[in-house]
Amino acid sequence: MRGPSLLPGLCFLLSLPGAVAQKAKASCPRCPQNASCVNGTYCTCDSGYASGSGQKFFTFPLETCNDINECEPPFSVYCGLNAECQNVEGSFHCRCVSGYSLLSGDTQFKNSNENTCQDTTSSKTPPTKGKKMLQQVVDNFESLVTSKTLWETEEKRKVASMATSTLQDVETSALESALASALKAPENGKVMKAHNSGVAVETRVVTDNCSEERKIISLQAQGNSVDIHCNAVVQGNTQGPSAVAFISYVFLGNIINATFFEETNERDRVYLNSQVVSAAIGPKRNTSLPKTVTLSFRHTKMKPSGKKAFCVYWKSSQEGGRWSTDGCFLIHVNESHTICNSTHLSSFAVLMAFTSQEEDPVLTVITYVGLGLSLLCLLLAALTFLLCKAIQNMSTSLHLQLSLCLFLAHLLFLVGIDQTKPQVLCAIIAGALHYLYLAAFTWMLLEGLHLFLTARNLTVVNYSSVNKLMRKLMFPVGYGVPAVIVAISAASRPHLYGTPERCWLHLDQGFIWGFLGPVCAIVCVNLVLFLLVLWILKRKILSLNSEVSTIQNTRMLTLKATAQLFILGCTWCLGILQVGPAAQIAAYLFTIINSLQGVFIFLVYCLLSQQVWKQYQKWFREIVKSKSKSETYTLSSKLGPDSKPSQVREPVAYSSVSPP
Repeated sequence: MRGPSLLPGLCFLLSLPGAVAQKAKASCPRCPQNASCVNGTYCTCDSGYASGSGQKFFTFPLETCNDINECEPPFSVYCGLNAECQNVEGSFHCRCVSGYSLLSGDTQFKNSNENTCQDTTSSKTPPTKGKKMLQQVVDNFESLVTSKTLWETEEKRKVASMATSTLQDVETSALESALASALKAPENGKVMKAHNSGVAVETRVVTDNCSEERKIISLQAQGNSVDIHCNAVVQGNTQGPSAVAFISYVFLGNIINATFFEETNERDRVYLNSQVVSAAIGPKRNTSLPKTVTLSFRHTKMKPSGKKAFCVYWKSSQEGGRWSTDGCFLIHVNESHTICNSTHLSSFAVLMAFTSQEEDPVLTVITYVGLGLSLLCLLLAALTFLLCKAIQNMSTSLHLQLSLCLFLAHLLFLVGIDQTKPQVLCAIIAGALHYLYLAAFTWMLLEGLHLFLTARNLTVVNYSSVNKLMRKLMFPVGYGVPAVIVAISAASRPHLYGTPERCWLHLDQGFIWGFLGPVCAIVCVNLVLFLLVLWILKRKILSLNSEVSTIQNTRMLTLKATAQLFILGCTWCLGILQVGPAAQIAAYLFTIINSLQGVFIFLVYCLLSQQVWKQYQKWFREIVKSKSKSETYTLSSKLGPDSKPSQVREPVAYSSVSPP
């Protein structure tokens, strides 16, 4: 079994067959408003609406169909330059911004291909100096990017240095143009736009210290957008205007492409799937912000499902510059857009990686078979610990709780790890798996501690007080500590439970360490306890040369201690070793050993225990004796009370061959 963050999916979702919605809603009277019937069986929301549960097809009578706002992320319909999206109930349309109108005279259109918005004030009001400066910046950049002789060089470092310098120059020039326009014509210079075939710029000036502004300032350019808090733009500047600029580059991604990204796995192929955008504020050019900014990127290649997305920014370095993920966090990805958060301002882009590493079908089969056997063995072990009174003690209680936690965790993993729809159910499954596996590891820690105390009892005469304390605290610790960790994780970042591929913890923002952190700590503590146990047992064996039986018991304890470390600690370290040339071998060892974890527990704590074997034999004799009495009573009742013993003896022999 692979670790929960590495395990391949084992359950495949049942997909509904494609269905054509019927126009008549009379055949599905239970469908809610704004929904239609599908094949007389399911309901589906009409175009422009989405179900509250996120399911495409549903039968729940209280389901609702809510309007989709196509003008906001993650959709963010792009209407083209000098136009904006307008959401309406069940649909949307585009319209020209103030001061622009369509050549046809219409007031609205559907997409950017129909955009013919023209400036209606150009003949009346000449462009301001700031707008002329901004347009000049745009034109100069286009001529710079289209100059092939400037960029066609084999020196990657030189290209990166030129790109870094160019991005900084464009940002500075755009901010200077916006501030100059605001100083000369505050009303006309508040929002400015400029564009050509290679770049689009939108700037906004804040002149009143955010007193009349919306708290969030939104800027758009070529289908990309940025949302930044007004206070982050002002930064305490009360002496004059402040500006924010958002720039989208059409062709720059062909120059500083994915080859400048060095943080991905060697087996992953990466490509740039958005335009390069820049966000800057002035006159203070602080790049670090008190609050994160939200960036929405329009994909250049649609439908990147099954691929991993990276939110990156252009980081200047001694080598000139490169793409980096530091301070950039992925929030959402769909077929057309990616939404990212960033703690600083710079130039940004979205990288997509599609890995050539396919899931090994052999590992999947091993996981299925191993987990199936483990579930059976864990169930048998739990029944043994519950029913076998001869072995019931504190150690057995620890074994029982560990077996129950692993049984429930493995069962839920098999059933629910791939149930990614609806998202709420997936998040609940991820939270439950988080808790059950943490609980299992906590009981492993208690197992290691109890093993150490048992070994210590060989040299310490009285440790009953410690034993009593552990007996009182084991249930609050075993189930309470994991509950606290999961509660803190769920309260801080509930949206990171569940991923598009698996119902498990998200890797973004280090959220996976809510599981890996406690696990690594427990494995390290168990390793220390194991070494201490070996040291104690070694001293005990050397001091008991004449007591053969005691030595044998001590050796059995050593064997169980070694097996326990092998089963419950060492194998999870193999998950970390799945890199480099030995990754395949480590993956197979990790999968085989961990998927058979329940088998090993049943083997060590039940089949290798003499007391358990004696109890098994006793149960077997009782079952055979009970079956024999049942057969004799059945035959006697059929032959009647007057039958002679000789008449009974023959049918008994016959009954062993053929049932009556």
